Amino acid sequence: MDFQRGKKHEELEINFIPLIDVLLVIIIFLIVSATFSRTNELQINLPTAEANAPQDKPLMIEVAVDATGKYLIDGKQLDGGSVSAISAALQAAAKAGNEEPTIVINADANATHQSVVNVMEASRVAGYTRITFATQVQSGS
Repeated sequence: MDFQRGKKHEELEINFIPLIDVLLVIIIFLIVSATFSRTNELQINLPTAEANAPQDKPLMIEVAVDATGKYLIDGKQLDGGSVSAISAALQAAAKAGNEEPTIVINADANATHQSVVNVMEASRVAGYTRITFATQVQSGS
């Protein structure tokens, strides 16, 4: 028995418009993200200049702080960790130059915050205002 004798059967159709919209959004996203990744890969050749090298290097005092709180000032281990002992060692290391030295703090990543603050406070007590921290580039980035 055919109950739908007079009705026409509609043909099935697939609507491609939403599929095209989604593909266009994906293509635009890929184009934009590929453009941003190219900016990180610039090859830059720096200009050169022929100038005389500076005759005198600025005086730098390197202070190393390890994870256990031990201090090395210009490669010499410091016995005490007090601010006054660090300040005296900094002044002794700076006797060679007449100018104010730059204090370079090489602190271990696991060194306590107080150890680094002690070096900064000792520099202030000694009258040295130029302090910088040494870091390294993170590998894998």
